[in-house]
Amino acid sequence: MIEFLNETPLKNSLIFDTHAHYDDERFEEILEELFPLLHKNGVGGIVTCGCDEQSSIKALQMAENQDFVYAAVGVHPGNIENETDLSFVERLCANKKCVAIGEIGLDYYWTQDNKPEQKRVFAKQLELANKLNLPVLVHDREAHADTLEFLKQYKPKGVVHSFSGSVEMAEELLKIGMYIGVSGVITFKNAKKLPDVVKMLPEDRILLETDAPYLAPVPYRSKTNNSTMIYLSAQKIADIRETTVEHILNVTFKNAQNLFGI
Repeated sequence: MIEFLNETPLKNSLIFDTHAHYDDERFEEILEELFPLLHKNGVGGIVTCGCDEQSSIKALQMAENQDFVYAAVGVHPGNIENETDLSFVERLCANKKCVAIGEIGLDYYWTQDNKPEQKRVFAKQLELANKLNLPVLVHDREAHADTLEFLKQYKPKGVVHSFSGSVEMAEELLKIGMYIGVSGVITFKNAKKLPDVVKMLPEDRILLETDAPYLAPVPYRSKTNNSTMIYLSAQKIADIRETTVEHILNVTFKNAQNLFGI
């Protein structure tokens, strides 16, 4: 069962979810009513992401059917074995509702046996993003050093999503103009480094995201995440930065518009 956070006092659609996966099977049965419900409950923008050709096509279809939904297309490091031909990425980028290339990056948590291939696919998609002047949504799991090396080399526009690195890594990313994506992990007790990162970030470089259906914030942790729950992450960030929830939502909404050219 999907739980919507409908007790938020938002009068306007202030939430912009910069990274979700609404093609996931957990949303399939309620997809027709899902986006109107999200919009009704304070969500004014969503980027739903592809991880391979099929999910990228689905992301675009959802974006075409909803004014406030946009798509990112690309090949996730966990899907590279199924996507030997990357030509579809450039083809799908021609769609006007495609605002980014993603989810792309490096993942050394699940496997380290294919590091060279992960790097090759990541590099090709970074090159394409620069060629098309599109931002990237970067996946970085236990691959901080290599991820940072690639981003320093290619200097793309974009965001490292669900950031899990150090303050020092965040500082290096800021130098090349990247944004930092903050997910529901900010509410977890075991998020040791992230509060320090959130505290030091310039307010024009913070983005909010769900990674839905994953990473639901406390007290919904382990349940199916959705874009309304960003409100809880914004509350935590507001506490850390000693400001208001509305200010965090306003700032991050504008940041998303600036990055994606919306």
